[in-house]
Amino acid sequence: MKKVLITGLSGFIGGYLQNRLANQYQIFDLACDLLDKEAIDKRLTEVDPEFIIHLAARTEVEKSFYEQTTFSQINYVGTVNMIESARHLKNLKLFVFSSTMETYGWQPESDLIRDGKPFTLPVFDESTKQYPNAPYAVAKVGCELYLEYAHRSFDFPFCAFRQTNTYGRHDNDLFVVEQIITQMLANPDEINLGYGKPYRNFLWIDDLIELYATVLEKSEQANGEIFCVGPDNALTIESLVEKIATKMNWEGKVNWNTKPKHDGEIYVLNSTAAKAERLLGWKPTVDLDTGLDRTIELWKSKKNESN
Repeated sequence: MKKVLITGLSGFIGGYLQNRLANQYQIFDLACDLLDKEAIDKRLTEVDPEFIIHLAARTEVEKSFYEQTTFSQINYVGTVNMIESARHLKNLKLFVFSSTMETYGWQPESDLIRDGKPFTLPVFDESTKQYPNAPYAVAKVGCELYLEYAHRSFDFPFCAFRQTNTYGRHDNDLFVVEQIITQMLANPDEINLGYGKPYRNFLWIDDLIELYATVLEKSEQANGEIFCVGPDNALTIESLVEKIATKMNWEGKVNWNTKPKHDGEIYVLNSTAAKAERLLGWKPTVDLDTGLDRTIELWKSKKNESN
């Protein structure tokens, strides 16, 4: 079987990915520090993988404003270390990088949304200009640029996914969909949330995992490409809360703006996966309503088990 080395194997996406690929590939973890270049060299030489999926990163956007150096080191320098070690592998077919929609940052529509003025909801694609608005996003843009440099300079085989908000977690309620659901389950009368005006799109976890599985099978078509990964289904956080409340028959009060807006608050993230469909034959298959129903049931079952 071909070998896949996954950084961040113990994380949310990494765990799902290991389960999906385990019957088709030998799976390996990096098992060393991203900032230890010598250890990375040794590990990659030892495993000699055909594929590397680089998921490991600090992902807390808000914290990146206060821990800029740490985020830059882990997310940018750590990725450069991986690329520089991986480019000497003779059998490497593809280096898959997990980027983010956050790289689009402060788009022109953000001013209109913030000020309550009329606007047309944009749909981002790979040609949309990036205006990264947080140290986290700046580091991800830097990684994309370094990958393109490596591809041009020494034919390094890579692709990158600008991922949107992924949901379907059953063991972590720090992200928006799961946070809303768990608060409503625990508090029938009222819940406290942050800012409700931004637009976000959402991708069901199994759809994302299928994209990773697909790209390993179609590495030649993906080589040198960056893909937007997300359905064109953006809605405001307020609308998302209303949708979840209806599904859960929750009739409590929402206290908005109980958490401070962070400096890099992005008002709109919405994308199309048309390029991934055209080149890879992949597109999201689980609509938001179905995915929310599944996530609600996951957390209801977890609550019942704990009672």
